[in-house]
Order: sequence, then C-alpha cells, then structure tokens
Amino acid sequence: MVEQAEMPPRTPLSRERILRAAIALADEAGIGSLSMRNLAQDLGVVPMALYKHVANKDELLDGMIDVVVDEIDPPAPAADWKHEVRRRILSARQVLRRHPWAPLAIESRNMATPAVLAYLDSMVGTFRAGGFSADLTHHVMHAMGSRILGFSQELFDASRNAGRSGTTIPDPPAALPPEVAARFPHLAEIATAASHDTASVVGQGCDDQFEFEFALDLLLDGIERLHQQGWTSSRRPR
Repeated sequence: MVEQAEMPPRTPLSRERILRAAIALADEAGIGSLSMRNLAQDLGVVPMALYKHVANKDELLDGMIDVVVDEIDPPAPAADWKHEVRRRILSARQVLRRHPWAPLAIESRNMATPAVLAYLDSMVGTFRAGGFSADLTHHVMHAMGSRILGFSQELFDASRNAGRSGTTIPDPPAALPPEVAARFPHLAEIATAASHDTASVVGQGCDDQFEFEFALDLLLDGIERLHQQGWTSSRRPR
C-alpha cells in the first residue's frame, strides 16, 4: 500500500493573516479591488470566517493602515531633529511607494488610526526634543501636512492613481498642444524646462521622488530658520 504524503498544515486564520492578505491584494490590484468576498476567496475561506477577526471593512482598512505605518523606521534617540525628521519621512515615503493604495486609505478615514497617531506623536516629540516650542511645532505640523506621512497632493501627481488601480507604469510626458501653449505660455515654459521623464538627468526634471525631496528640504530649511529666530505665532505678520 502506497502511503500518502502528509499535507502541510494550513496556517490558521488570524487577524494578522487577514490583514497581510488584504495588503497584498491592495498592493497588486488597488484599493478598489478590496472586498470581503475577494479577500475570503484569496484566503480560501468563506466570507463569514473573516468577521470573527475583523468586524467590517472599515476595521479591515484601519488594521491595514496600522500594519503599513508600523513599517516606517522607528525613531532614533538623541538624533539631530532635522536629520531625524527627514530620515523618517523618507522612510514613510518608501513604505507608501510599496503600498500605493495607503495614502488614499489614510485620507479616507474619519479618525487617525492608533499607528498613525503614534507616528505623528513621535514626530512631534522629535521637534520638541530639538528645542521647538509647542507653538512652533503646532504650525510646523500644519505646514508639513501629509508630507509628514510620506505623501503629498501634488498638482501633477498622476502616480496617486496607482492607489486605486494597483501598480502602474507612468505615462510618458506629453507636450502641451500648440493652441494651449500659445494661450498659457508660462505653463508651456515650465513644461518644457521640467519634463516628468524619470530617465532625466538626476537633479533635473521632476520625477516624483526628486520633487518630494526637493519640497521636503525647502520646508525643513525654512523650519530650521524659524526655529533659530525664535519664531512665535504672536510675532507673525498681521
């Protein structure tokens, strides 16, 4: 009698396994593809089995966001505030580039998730440990906006569509039609001067990563200057 090979035991269904599978599904096909039914199919279970671990899709999204945010590099004690803020924001940027759906998910929540709150709290702590007043830190966090989490709402940021539809290859830049260029010469000028071609020479053009770091460094330099000047909101121009 031929003995049958033993099948490896299936990993038990758990909240972590569900969240990891949901993240993989969203990474591949975009946040629009995510449903409890599709997720259950990927996991090889009936949809009702998921509800023992996540109450609904909102709780699923919150859990996914927290798993992703926890991938951001942790704070480094006693680091220079500017270097530390830049390092962690660029770490967040890399995390969200791996999970292009995450900015849309974060923006969709009515309340920040625990991991997002912990990350923001640690960034505030970095500014405060660097000698910033609570007043200046408050305004700095407003100025940084979503960039503090590694993404931004750019005027020309077509890559955000990847969050809806999964990984995409950016379209090559298109020149403005002559009639449009004639009507809007300044836009035509900057379109010619700064192509979105990611194969452009480093430091030229406006590929997404370069533009993100360029704006981030402008903000950090300005924040550093205000800090050195002892800026307070009571001294701002009226």
